Amino acid sequence: MQLRSSLPLERSGLKFLGLLTLLLIIACILFMTFGAKGNWDFVLQFRGKKLLMLLTVSYAIGVSTLLFQTLSHNSILTPGLLGYDSLYLLLQTIALFVFGVVGYVSISSLNKFIIEAPVMMLASLLLFRTLTKQSDGDLARLILTGMIFGVMFRSINSLLQRLIDPTLFAVAQTSYFAQFTSVNPDLLIIGLIIMLISIIWIWKMRYQLDVLMLGRNAGIALGLDYTRFSRQLLLWIALLVSVSTALVGSVSFFGLLICALVNVCAPNMKHSLRIPAAFLVAALVLIGGQFLFEHLLGMQGVLSVVIEFCGGIVFLWLVLGRKNNDL
Repeated sequence: MQLRSSLPLERSGLKFLGLLTLLLIIACILFMTFGAKGNWDFVLQFRGKKLLMLLTVSYAIGVSTLLFQTLSHNSILTPGLLGYDSLYLLLQTIALFVFGVVGYVSISSLNKFIIEAPVMMLASLLLFRTLTKQSDGDLARLILTGMIFGVMFRSINSLLQRLIDPTLFAVAQTSYFAQFTSVNPDLLIIGLIIMLISIIWIWKMRYQLDVLMLGRNAGIALGLDYTRFSRQLLLWIALLVSVSTALVGSVSFFGLLICALVNVCAPNMKHSLRIPAAFLVAALVLIGGQFLFEHLLGMQGVLSVVIEFCGGIVFLWLVLGRKNNDL
């Protein structure tokens, strides 16, 4: 009876992913070909790099937020609450403050990423290890401490911005806001490599993620090494956030918007469905939105502003629109 009852869910899940995949393919074709004139080799190469960047960022933000919500057992939390975005932007400001404009510009984006991503992963590991030793794996304390560190990073960042001259501040602003129009080929390559490696590991751990979603006590009772697995998830979350922030900048509410859409539309809560769904929905929103603003509206709007606005509304709906505490 259980096998028969699960078959409709599996079929509906496959239909759901198939529909998202079809819509994404259509969006990609329109993005690559709509309004293209002149040299097709140049057009396809130029738009192809941008398309790969949008797909990589979609995966990094969507999946990292989904993993963090699974770890925290809460659908209104994002990796930004642990201060990942704030730490990354603070590192950018510190580098600019120490080396100046000439030194900062002379450092390649790839070298900066190679330095900053391990720093974020190390900070995540140290925070997790310290709290697990002192609070016996209290995840709520981990999130609260991460929020405090995030506020501290933003405050230090604001202080440094006031200490530097206007020229340095103008350079620093380029990394503070999300930009979906420019592509760094070196960062794109390393982002694609990280994405492919993470896909293998995360897909292999999809059943452990289902167990983790049941809670700490239930997961341990079912044989899950909760502390080790949580640490590994935090490292992957930090790395994926580093990739997305390095490619486009900080986007606070985009992951929350995507996971809310997936949770509402997905026929079941299995990670074998929700992980690809998070990527597909995020890619549809980014590619469709960029196509709308770039090719139909003539860049008369900014996609990141619209995404943050919609994500903020979704956040308020999740917090205020539900009377129960089951978030």
